[in-house]
Formats: sequence, C-alpha cells, structure tokens
Amino acid sequence: MGTADSTFGAFLIGVVVSAALYGVTCVQTWYYFSRYFSDPWHHKLLVGAVFLSDTTHQALITHTLYTYLVTDFGNASDLEKIVWSLLVEVLFNGFTGFMVQSFLAKRVYHLSNKNMIITASVMSLVIAELVIVIIYVVKALELATFTQVRQIKSWSMSINAVAAGGDILIAVLLCIFFQRSRTGFRQSDTMIKKLMLYTINTGLITSVCAMMSFISIVLWPDTFIYIAFYFCVGRLNCNCLLATLNARKGIRRDGDACNEHVSVLIDRALRPINSLIDSSQTEMPNDLSIRLDTTQGCIEDEFLSAKDLKRAQSV
Repeated sequence: MGTADSTFGAFLIGVVVSAALYGVTCVQTWYYFSRYFSDPWHHKLLVGAVFLSDTTHQALITHTLYTYLVTDFGNASDLEKIVWSLLVEVLFNGFTGFMVQSFLAKRVYHLSNKNMIITASVMSLVIAELVIVIIYVVKALELATFTQVRQIKSWSMSINAVAAGGDILIAVLLCIFFQRSRTGFRQSDTMIKKLMLYTINTGLITSVCAMMSFISIVLWPDTFIYIAFYFCVGRLNCNCLLATLNARKGIRRDGDACNEHVSVLIDRALRPINSLIDSSQTEMPNDLSIRLDTTQGCIEDEFLSAKDLKRAQSV
C-alpha cells in the first residue's frame, strides 16, 4: 500500500465528493417527483430504484470510511484488511449504471428508428459491465487483504473501461442522430444544438470519471486514487438520468420562446413514453424529425401526456 495521503486520504476525498453529489441526487429526485407526477409508473419506478441503489451505495462507502478511520483508529494491522462494505458497494454501483445506461440505450433504440444492430451494440456493453461487476464482487469476497486485491486488478480495470466505453458510445450515437435531423431552419437547428450539447455534458462527465478511475489504477495500483473516482461514477450516472428527465419542461419552454413557433417531434429523446396517448388518434413517425410550424405555440412530441397534448392543440 502507498502512503496515508494516497490511500485513505484519497478514500476520504472520494467519500466526501460522493456525498456532495448525493445531495444533488436528493434534490433532483425531489424535483422529479414534485414536477413530473403525471409520468408513467415505470419511469417513477426507475427513478425510485436508481435512487435506492444510489442511497445504498453511499451508506456502504460511509460505513467503510467509518470502519477504517474510527473503529480501527490506531490499529495499523486492521487497515490492511478489506471491509466487506467496500466490496459490496461495487455491486450497487453496477446496478445503478445498468439501470441508467439501459434507459439511455432505449433512447438510442427509438432515435435510431429501432435499429437492432445499433441497440444491440450498446446493450452488449451495458450487460457486459454488469456481468463483470458481479464476477469481480464474487471473487473479491474471497479475499481478506488489499495485497490480495492485486489478483483481480484486471477485473477492476475492465469495469471502468467498459463503463467509459458504454457512456461514450451512447453520447456519440445520440449526437449523430441529432445532427442528422438538422433542417437548415435557424430555430430548429438551435434546438438541435442545445440537445447535442446537453447530451455531451451529461454523458461526458461520467465517461471522464470512469476513465480517470481506469487510468489511476494503471498508473498508481498501490493507492486508492482509483477508488475515489469510482465512488463518484454511480452518483454521476444517477444525476445523468435525473437531469435528463428534469430538463424536459425547460426544453419545452425554450421552444415556446421562439419567434416562429417551433413544433419539435423528439422521438423518445427527452420525454418518456406515455401510455396515455392513444396511438390510433395520434400517428407519430419513427424517425426523429424537426419541422417549422407557424400555427402552433408550443413544443409537441409523442411523449406529451394527454393533458399536455390537448392544451397544445387548443392554442
């Protein structure tokens, strides 16, 4: 093991930063349930499950920190031992990543006009990450000291590499689909640019954090620097999902502010699927399409609730 600064010092910093991000998660979760109470039940269930997984992860790493820095304070021999919660937290980070990336993969599926090859390539990375996480945890639970953890270093590196690869692939694909939908009209192209920038911002941060964890374990394998970065990956995944869902009303307001009212059909990009819309009454295209409409004063898409759709049509 390295020095105290590069091991438990980095560990402490990781827990503190993760706790701060968890505070953001709590605020975003409260905002979602207070503003989007008409969302389908399965999206509420997804948000609840992700929040529960994220909360459990924060509790586990806090327990680990307390054990090392308080319970075992002054007992140097116990610092070499692995606390069970440090291993189990990897599993919940994996659960969070799986749920969030599956949600984003669903967006890719619909934006790609239900292209199974593209969707399968994304889901292969998502599933591979969860499988690797489970294998890692099973193997790690058989170990007793940090020295023995080097035996499964390759599995730890694989988790971060696959996670970063999945985030980058999803962000790139979404940006490509948005770019292809540009029409040449200033208002609609401005909206597309905002969506692309938003996609990059939400996906890039998580990818960078996973890559930093990967690089850290390669360059400094005897330190806990990589653990500090990994603690934050799940929290960033959770906030990525919540930010995506919570941004929908802001995107709609931006559309309302256009001089020439822009009607944007964003096919399963920013709005969840709403089973309340009768498909027999509203026929929606599979492809992402942006069109200029000077007769309507708000953004419509196939994810609007029945109430929102009636309000839009009455304008």
